[in-house]
Amino acid sequence: MKILVGLSWGVDSAVSALLLQRAWHEVHAGFMINYLADTGTCPTGEDIEAAREVAEYLGIPFFTFDYREAYEQRIVQHIYSGYERGITPNPDVLCNNLVKFDLFAAEAREFGYDKIAMGHYARIREDAQWFHLLKGIDPEKDQSYFLSRLSQEQLSYALFPIGELEKKRVRELAREAGLPNAERKDSQWLCFIGKVSMKGFLEERLPKKPGDILDLAGNVIGTHEGAHFYTIGQRKGIEIGGGPALFVIRKDTVGNRITVWPESALELHKTRCIGIEWQATIPGSVPPEDASVKLRYRQANEPARIRVDETVLTVDFPRPQRAPAPGQFIVVYDGDEVVGSAILESACCE
Repeated sequence: MKILVGLSWGVDSAVSALLLQRAWHEVHAGFMINYLADTGTCPTGEDIEAAREVAEYLGIPFFTFDYREAYEQRIVQHIYSGYERGITPNPDVLCNNLVKFDLFAAEAREFGYDKIAMGHYARIREDAQWFHLLKGIDPEKDQSYFLSRLSQEQLSYALFPIGELEKKRVRELAREAGLPNAERKDSQWLCFIGKVSMKGFLEERLPKKPGDILDLAGNVIGTHEGAHFYTIGQRKGIEIGGGPALFVIRKDTVGNRITVWPESALELHKTRCIGIEWQATIPGSVPPEDASVKLRYRQANEPARIRVDETVLTVDFPRPQRAPAPGQFIVVYDGDEVVGSAILESACCE
């Protein structure tokens, strides 16, 4: 096949290209330029050159795809407006759905590629009826959460060459092959921000707006710089001395108030979700009543009971969950398979 690999500067996409090349496919590399900030850049010129060096080492053509304008409209503006409204969107989920497997995939089709490939730790299993998205076999690196909004059409055009490998084996393959980025450490930064904190990113367009910090009884106990800068469960930035550590348990961006309380108030049992998208179940089938879900990428699957009422998904957790935040994606699993996802609207303790 003729395959376009989404090549970054990292080792995962480099090994993906290597494996496809070894399987005798015609492999080309595509580097996506998504976001360039005024304070630090993502990607940097250094990142582009690192990816180009890998492509040259493998002897494959290297192309750049400039999606900055579309990324600004589809992702960056959504992040700002989300925080302004008091929700916490996930840019990585949105980027995969709206940029990598949409714009990049569409251009790849136009240029005659049979598939696109990414260095994600996930797997796709195809049968006569459906494309099933499965977790990567490395539980520490599984990225199926970030891919949970992909459609059947998007999955049908995607390859994840390292989904059957553990990260340590990926690193070993890079070293054995002599890849120039074999020892480069994984990035700890979100791509749409670069080397800037989330608060710093938000402050580029959202003004500081002093407001009240309340306790659970509604008493004013301090001030903050703007409710839109905080997220549920946050402790940093709550400058109130004495007593136990305080965390954001509620925020009101209209009234510009946040409510704080000790950590126990963050433990909730039930969430209400909207924006349901069933991904890998056969149309018309009923999702499992006893399933497992992820509220966050870095979380083990949690047992849960899910109920669907038209466009609303209710998730009941036997064990309390810490700090579910509106705007988060909740991903539903049946074993290792992604069943679907929804957007958290509200949470409660009942």
